[in-house]
Amino acid sequence: MPKKNDLALLSPKFALALQFANEIHGTQIRKGLGGPYISHLMAVCALVLEYGGDETQAISALLHDVAEDCGGRPMLETVRVMFGADVAKVVEACTDTFDDPKPAWHPRKEAYLNAMALKPASTKLVTCADKLHNLSNTLRDIEVVGVAKWLAKMKETSNGSAEQQIWYYLGCMTALSTTWKSPILDEFGRAVVRLCALVGTPADIAEAKKLTSR
Repeated sequence: MPKKNDLALLSPKFALALQFANEIHGTQIRKGLGGPYISHLMAVCALVLEYGGDETQAISALLHDVAEDCGGRPMLETVRVMFGADVAKVVEACTDTFDDPKPAWHPRKEAYLNAMALKPASTKLVTCADKLHNLSNTLRDIEVVGVAKWLAKMKETSNGSAEQQIWYYLGCMTALSTTWKSPILDEFGRAVVRLCALVGTPADIAEAKKLTSR
């Protein structure tokens, strides 16, 4: 029987996934205050591991955006060949569209949320880590630039408005909390409440608190 510490070891396949993710996303920069895109993938992967994820989920976290942003279904097939069907399945579930250009934001996100509610816990851990890190960066940006400047900036983006962001993150909470519980989901819920408190309405705050108390 393997020792407890042995279970935490990551194989060479993980190192390959990290290298692959860096090559694929190497020229991309994060939105908001910026930074290399690989920093997001590494942060999501770290959250997955810290909240009990296995190597398959960790690799999926590193690669969760490759199909959506870097090649669609052909890229997903590359992931399947290189890292296996289980990783490809999680990456596919994390992809809200394979189309380029992407469909309209609201119906695309609505379809994604409806599908996510039915996904297994293994997928929801990766998704929740992704949403938590994205939202944590959003909250950081709001603190750095101030609410007024952040709201003005949002109106210039494809995401549209603070109202849309709140709608989406409340939807993520609803989808993720369907048949799944986890400490990371609790942390994500607290971040959603904080976003609503900063840029939302009293009704948004009440809804966020209701979802986090499930």
